[in-house]
Amino acid sequence: MPGQRPFPGHLDLRLLRAFLAVAEELHFTRAAARLYVAQQSLSRDIRRLERELGAELFVRTTRQVTPTVDAERLLPYARRVLEAHDALLDAFGRPGGEERPLLVDVNTAGLVSSRVLGRARSLAPGSELMARYESGLTGAAADILAGRLDVSFGRFAGLDPAVRARLEQRLVRYEPMAVVLPEDHHLAALDAVPLSALAGETVYAGAGNPRTLEWTDLAHHLFEGRGIRLASPAPVAVGAEEFRRIMAKRRIPVLAVVEFPAMPGSVSRPLIDPVPLSPVSLVWRKGLAHPGIDALIRAAAELASEEEWLLSPQEGWIPATDALVFTPRA
Repeated sequence: MPGQRPFPGHLDLRLLRAFLAVAEELHFTRAAARLYVAQQSLSRDIRRLERELGAELFVRTTRQVTPTVDAERLLPYARRVLEAHDALLDAFGRPGGEERPLLVDVNTAGLVSSRVLGRARSLAPGSELMARYESGLTGAAADILAGRLDVSFGRFAGLDPAVRARLEQRLVRYEPMAVVLPEDHHLAALDAVPLSALAGETVYAGAGNPRTLEWTDLAHHLFEGRGIRLASPAPVAVGAEEFRRIMAKRRIPVLAVVEFPAMPGSVSRPLIDPVPLSPVSLVWRKGLAHPGIDALIRAAAELASEEEWLLSPQEGWIPATDALVFTPRA
């Protein structure tokens, strides 16, 4: 047809991955890091894709990268093509029939996620389910969509809706929340801490950590109207000794869950009146097919049934935003 741009008979999937990374990051340096390539190589791939499509995809200045109308039009097609390609590879495994390992982010040993992983390993002994220990579903979701991670756990309703639309999830547990206190804090003598007792306190809930935005958002909902202040952003304390040092220095409570591992110099107390609940979901990329996923889903269902993880206490609380996604069962 007159005026119609020529279209290539074949598109290199690498070019589509380059495009998707830049379209989602809107930053060439971050996109290159996400793909583990040099920024110059990424720029070449984008220029090549633009030549092959006969369309400008990004307007790039020293301050920002802006997608064009053609980029916005290409984006849903690129996602569908790459998701279908990845699903095909996941379904048939590696060349020669070898099943690839499944990388599962369990945050911290001893939590719900690590228990589900342990049960799944016993259910699928022939599959390699490898654990990664990093916190934050917001960060994990970005890694899942970028292909750097397969599965994670966390508060699904706290993710951006556009991100949720590209993920699958299964609710695993309504996990009761707790507060971690310095050993000599005046609330440490209580067996359980009423939320009203935290009025006037400043509580740390991951503010400033871009990987745990869903947790900080949960704290905002919980603290609102209760006179509890959210602690200002601070670097994340990694390791028990660093946690002990920061706790001794800052001396502020930390919002956690009841199964948060014991830390030196501190005590954990469940929160009550009401009992705040953190909805924990098993999360993976749409279209991902792997025997390990099936084992994780089955393991989560078994443990939830055995330990009544999906029964919300009568006095339980979850944010209204989460209630729109999950309906607690009495």
